[in-house]
Amino acid sequence: MKKVGVAILGLGVVGSGTYRVLTENHDRIAKSQNLDVQVEAVLEINPERARMLGIEERKITASIAEVVGNPAVDVVVEVIGGIEPAKTFITAALKNGKSVVTANKELISKCWAELETYARRNHVGLYFEASCVGGVPIIRTLTEGMQANNVQSMVGIINGTTNYILSKMSKEGSDYATALRQAQECGFAEADPTADVEGYDASYKIAILSSLALSERVTVSDVFRQGITDVQAVDIRLGAELGYVLKLLAIAKNTEKGVEARVHPAFVSKTHPLASVDGPFNAVLLHGDMVDDIMLYGRGAGSLPTASAVVSDICYAATRSEPWYAPFRNTDDPAEAVKINTNFLSQYYLRLFVSDQKGALSRVAGVLGENGVGIREVLQKGESKDGFATVIFITHQTEENDMSRAIEGLKQLDEVKSVESLIRVEQ
Repeated sequence: MKKVGVAILGLGVVGSGTYRVLTENHDRIAKSQNLDVQVEAVLEINPERARMLGIEERKITASIAEVVGNPAVDVVVEVIGGIEPAKTFITAALKNGKSVVTANKELISKCWAELETYARRNHVGLYFEASCVGGVPIIRTLTEGMQANNVQSMVGIINGTTNYILSKMSKEGSDYATALRQAQECGFAEADPTADVEGYDASYKIAILSSLALSERVTVSDVFRQGITDVQAVDIRLGAELGYVLKLLAIAKNTEKGVEARVHPAFVSKTHPLASVDGPFNAVLLHGDMVDDIMLYGRGAGSLPTASAVVSDICYAATRSEPWYAPFRNTDDPAEAVKINTNFLSQYYLRLFVSDQKGALSRVAGVLGENGVGIREVLQKGESKDGFATVIFITHQTEENDMSRAIEGLKQLDEVKSVESLIRVEQ
């Protein structure tokens, strides 16, 4: 049986979960993988955390030099998060011939090429299954289950915090502030929720996943990002009346115009596979040219689900005869950049306050038509107030640039008091 020595950097939520999985399921891993995985070192500035888990005193250190210089350590697990000191620690591990397993989506999305260069030079691996969608094995599915396919699209709910908030707003009629507060009280949202609610977390993940799905390096700067902070309860209610559910979607598509990578709120039909994904759960819908649709669903965060993915990578690293590297040219060189399409196609839900006067709707429709926006459906909701009525348009497939020009045109119309909401509709 092969012995594998592991060092864990950080004993927070995921780090302590990883230690628990490695100890409680040690015999299971030994039987199924023929691996004797032992924690040989932990890097922790609060040694009491390690002692409470039953870790031997000799294995506890606050020195990364001690960790990477330990000959008993084969795999270093980084679960600190953020850019620094995680990047420095991972670099040190790779340069010292240790394979690295990380759950750090921000670091991988921003520094993948640099870190992989160190891994290649030292003939060790860099693995990050746990960086995207928690315990759901999305990365292994893309790299080892979809080889026969051109992955044409990927649409996912990959941030549990925002999905919990939007689910609360949908099911209970809560406004955004109330739903956010509930998410924080339940531990699904941080005290500072910016990374989640503004879409940064999802943009890190979709940059990684779209790179693997489309076999092109997509960087975070390539991702169109819009969060949920401007979502209004009235639009969720009106969308439900039209048969829609609102989700924060991460989308990657391979089109004739280039690669699309985007994160934004979007309505999906109540019959869409992602519509029933509620609360903190995540799901990803893949479409391959040969396999058609595949959907993965599960817990996108949490101590043990994420630790499950970490330990999967430890076993993967230990059982490979050669390290795994990105199956495409992994570079940050602008000259090698993939063609990104930001003028993507979508349907739109548009809510306006429009003058309740004869000919007003005709002039609104005229502006939309002049800018290439076709109308699929138009509805007036409720009674007019102060001479203005709530009007909702659902458009046909429209290019983003055309829709932007149309919105600017509508704002110039005397008949339009305000453009209240613009939400994409994904089929």
